[in-house]
Amino acid sequence: MIIGIVIAVVVLLLVVFLIVAYNGLVKARNRVDNAASQIEVQQKRRYDLIPNLVETVKGYAAHERQTLEAVTQARANAINAQQSGNMAEQAQAENMLTGTLKSLFAVAEAYPDLKANQNFLNLQEELTATEDRIAYSRQFFNDSVLSYNNAIQTFPRNLLAGMFNFEKRDFFDAEPEAGTAPAVSFS
Repeated sequence: MIIGIVIAVVVLLLVVFLIVAYNGLVKARNRVDNAASQIEVQQKRRYDLIPNLVETVKGYAAHERQTLEAVTQARANAINAQQSGNMAEQAQAENMLTGTLKSLFAVAEAYPDLKANQNFLNLQEELTATEDRIAYSRQFFNDSVLSYNNAIQTFPRNLLAGMFNFEKRDFFDAEPEAGTAPAVSFS
């Protein structure tokens, strides 16, 4: 009788552990998916701001066509990469877009009238705020991926994760050269 009660308690504890562990893995996976979605929201905001910024700069810097085309192309590449769902490809395209935006702002420095234009200043401020939000969203995403990957790779949850096909997620990596300043020449 006592052995039966002990076995029932052990089985009950095991079932409770499995339920809690499984639910924890699901919550961690959902947190990663939510974080990825937040990056997409901020990137869409950025994509919507860029055409307005480019048009504002065009009026002042018509002969800077190459820089403006590079920004437009980088935006299109970033949108395509976002739709592909490949995190590494998306990170690379976003880093390229960040670099071209830096070039665009460097071009704007050469035009005092443009730097004083209220529309340009407002767009630049909004884009800067959006960049900050994107950076925060990426950091949150990577923190969520770290927690999730740790959860599915540590014992005993890794056994449960393997049974229910919880797969490792990739981080949103920034390329090392993304932090370097762009070279702009006015010759």
